[in-house]
Amino acid sequence: MKTNKYIPFEPIDIPDRTWPSKTIKEAPVWCSVDLRDGNQALIDPMNLEQKLEMFKTLVDIGIKEIEVGFPSASETEYEILRTLIDGNYIPDDVTIQVLVQSREHLIKKTFEAVKGAKNVIIHFYNSTSTLQRKVVFKKDMPGIIDIAVNGARLIKKLSDELMETSDINIRYEYSPESFTGTEMDNAVEICQRVLEELGATPENKVILNLPSTVEGSTPNGYADQIEYFCRHLKDRDSAVISLHPHNDRGTAVAAAELGLLAGAERIEGTLFGNGERTGNVDIVTLALNMYTQNVDCKLDFHDINHIKEVYEDATNMKVGPRQPYAGELVFTAFSGSHQDAINKGKAFMRENNPDKWEVPYLPIDPADVGRDYEPIIRINSQSG
Repeated sequence: MKTNKYIPFEPIDIPDRTWPSKTIKEAPVWCSVDLRDGNQALIDPMNLEQKLEMFKTLVDIGIKEIEVGFPSASETEYEILRTLIDGNYIPDDVTIQVLVQSREHLIKKTFEAVKGAKNVIIHFYNSTSTLQRKVVFKKDMPGIIDIAVNGARLIKKLSDELMETSDINIRYEYSPESFTGTEMDNAVEICQRVLEELGATPENKVILNLPSTVEGSTPNGYADQIEYFCRHLKDRDSAVISLHPHNDRGTAVAAAELGLLAGAERIEGTLFGNGERTGNVDIVTLALNMYTQNVDCKLDFHDINHIKEVYEDATNMKVGPRQPYAGELVFTAFSGSHQDAINKGKAFMRENNPDKWEVPYLPIDPADVGRDYEPIIRINSQSG
């Protein structure tokens, strides 16, 4: 294979970084993008019935912010959103989120689509990375900032008009797409300008979503970017810092965890990591990782097999047998020594009834996610 072909990630120099000594003590705000980004990634897009079943499942899990589509992108996306609103499928405590590029005609179409909804997040974006400025937009950073500011100005105007004439509650989210490929000072500047244009305050915060659109570094590099951003954003107390990690390097869960340590408060992801290319961060794994550390993840996975069935039906994709927590084989031992240790751990739990879960090789009680004990022990020709 060729060497010296790729441009390596340039680390940020933060000698006094604080995130390595922190632990996750509370769950983030969860936002599902299963119905948007995941759908873009499917060979056969979800039909209306599948989307409605997926939406209901996400609500049952306890996710309170759900990105339901890109209504300005196609008539199908528009109609699905209207079905959710007109059919009264959206509970009062759930906020729907709609995605739109920072372009005038698309923004106007999006506002037509959300009429009648109760709680809405308007999520707008434009790409800010060095590479996309160079090869796609052929603009300097001031030109990219103008795209974001003009979009924010129009969104604020249309929001004010709609909220004056209806009971809709509108919040704002801005993503500097390809954040991880953007110079951090430029990322801070464009987000600061958007906050000012939208009139963000500590009482009415704007979500700033910082995507790892394409993973380009080890997870600690992403955490450094998040900590740098949080330190340098002037109106930090007027923003909710959100993460949207992709999985190009296979480290989206780790990047999300370290990003939370670095100051983020919100996670956008999908069930079982579905999404474009190598996928989004897996909300199931991320949340249950927290659960194993006695952190209330605020989500309900007591029947993970049912959730898996809905996912597989809606996406026509399969959850791998080694997928954390949900895979067919993750609570199974073929090794003789593992089998012995698990059996002794189960016996210890029965005899001593301890307050804590103490079974070797099993970081979580399978019963907590609706799995059975019976499949744990299996024999093959080399079990020992």
